[in-house]
Amino acid sequence: MRCPFCGNEDSQVKDSRPTEDGAAIRRRRQCPACGGRFTTFERIQLRELTLVKKSGKREVFDRDKLARSIEIACRKRPIAPERIERLVNGVVRRLESTGESEVEAEQVGEMVMEGLRALDPVAYIRFASVYRDFREARDFETFVGGLPAMTRDEPPEPDPQ
Repeated sequence: MRCPFCGNEDSQVKDSRPTEDGAAIRRRRQCPACGGRFTTFERIQLRELTLVKKSGKREVFDRDKLARSIEIACRKRPIAPERIERLVNGVVRRLESTGESEVEAEQVGEMVMEGLRALDPVAYIRFASVYRDFREARDFETFVGGLPAMTRDEPPEPDPQ
């Protein structure tokens, strides 16, 4: 593994351990040339996925891009990073298990929407606003109006006695 600090072609693994969800291996590395320490992650990739956009353009599926878009939707929400990582891993596993090497961008978007809906209503609406290309406030009203009432953690009504 190339050192990100000095570009040396070699590095030594100092520690390896599985991530919490067991979907990757976290490796702590040290460069023998400059002494810099860094972390790498090794994940299983069942197949190379190609994303087919609405325009017909094809690009290599980028897990990190998916994770960034979900993290942006979840920004400043009380959601543990591990839950976001589980959502990303779940979407990637579902895509890889389809058996197809090409997946529609719309399919990915719907999977993310489904996961965010269960995770956090605000993150769900944020993601939907970009994914569904909301142009004005009325688009939000229409979308939110079509949602079933989301559960809220409200204190119980006081007893009138």
